[in-house]
Amino acid sequence: MVRINVRILFFVLLAAVVLVVPAAQARIGVGVGLGKVQIDQPFKAGGVYQLPALPVLNTGDEPAEYEVTVEFHENIPQLWPERDWFSFSPRTFHLEPGQIQSVKVTLTLPVKTRPGEYFNYLEGHPINKKVQSGGASIGVAAASKLYFSVSPANVWQGLYYRVATLFNRWLPWSWVVIGVVAAAVLISIFRRFFKFEFGLSRKK
Repeated sequence: MVRINVRILFFVLLAAVVLVVPAAQARIGVGVGLGKVQIDQPFKAGGVYQLPALPVLNTGDEPAEYEVTVEFHENIPQLWPERDWFSFSPRTFHLEPGQIQSVKVTLTLPVKTRPGEYFNYLEGHPINKKVQSGGASIGVAAASKLYFSVSPANVWQGLYYRVATLFNRWLPWSWVVIGVVAAAVLISIFRRFFKFEFGLSRKK
């Protein structure tokens, strides 16, 4: 008959509980700080727009790498924007438990954009979006709804809005660049039509 030391058995069971329970309870979570973003003023084709920043929160108790992507729902009446219309800064980021990252969202509309009402989700999630729980794969994500509209415009109007948007975005450097270019053109014209000769002569 084998005799088991009760004290040793107790410590073995205690060590098993300490190692297994935290692992079972540890989880990866995510939350976003905006429930809905609705733009009331119609956007213009060719424009570049800075949308409200999206706060992403690690609601779990494990650190993880996160990102924000554009997602859709099939049964919606609105148009779907293209994913490459959006850019996010930072694109990916690390979050400790309870930490928040504010992600800048920029929307760049093509010069030829179909007018109408648009809808999509701005979704924050761990880069490894699927986690294993009890043998099943579960998606971990949180999303903010984005509503915006695009007004009708032709190609020339789209080009104008693109130039105007970029000009206003890079102020005051836009005026500096224009000033440098204008000065270079004026100097070139002046040198073409006027010729100056400088010389030194010795006084007798």
